[in-house]
Amino acid sequence: MENYKSIIENAWNQRELLQDEAVQQAVNEVIALLDQGKLRVAEPKDGQWVVNEWVKKAVILYFPIRKMETMEVGMLEFHDKIPLKRDFARLGVRVVPHAIARYGAFLEKGVIMMPSYVNIGAYVGAGTMVDTWATVGSCAQIGQNVHLSGGVGIGGVLEPVQAAPVIIEDDCFIGSRAIVVEGVRVEKEAVLGANVVLTKSTRIIDVSGPNPVEMKGVVPARSVVIPGTYTKKFPAGEYQVSCALIIGKRKASTDLKTSLNDALREYDVVV
Repeated sequence: MENYKSIIENAWNQRELLQDEAVQQAVNEVIALLDQGKLRVAEPKDGQWVVNEWVKKAVILYFPIRKMETMEVGMLEFHDKIPLKRDFARLGVRVVPHAIARYGAFLEKGVIMMPSYVNIGAYVGAGTMVDTWATVGSCAQIGQNVHLSGGVGIGGVLEPVQAAPVIIEDDCFIGSRAIVVEGVRVEKEAVLGANVVLTKSTRIIDVSGPNPVEMKGVVPARSVVIPGTYTKKFPAGEYQVSCALIIGKRKASTDLKTSLNDALREYDVVV
């Protein structure tokens, strides 16, 4: 890996090196490792998520060394640089028409893709459901046993290379039409209700206690979250601005399925 990293870093700083066949081969091999799940754009280490910036650089460098080509699937025609992921039966992944995963994305065994889209560099863990019209953006990291409900938008990120991707940890439930972008991290077993929008600057306010507790960029583990608003002053007057409200926690004392159902009933969360 250190050899790959050195080659990628040099090519990043000296783009003319991309004309070298050995450099192109190294870039292609890094993308192949991403596709196989042997390498990740971001990974957990000692309780923290670490971004492998050089891997993101390899993804970016992959585009200029690829040539546009026409791909035909029956009556459908595509014209792009990046091939589609293949061999789903061997991988143990269920892919329903018209689901598409790009080469360079990793889908662990047991993933189910309804008509949806997973972009290059993304990682999707075992047992996760990517439901109808959900999208998983480039380099996003999705844990195991996650449910991305219909129309969920998980943002992608390539540049700046130091920017963290969106991270959805294990056993989360993301409700219909929710949007998570700009490197937001949703910790284990959290539940996002329908239409929750989380960006890097979105206020996430825990209102489950006697006093509100505000945070940004991270949804704590087992939180139950719904969309909300707060009043903000502007030169033209006061207006309501979107935020996310933590209204409670999933119970750790019950199994995940029961806990999820209880959370939805108890807090009347729309999904």
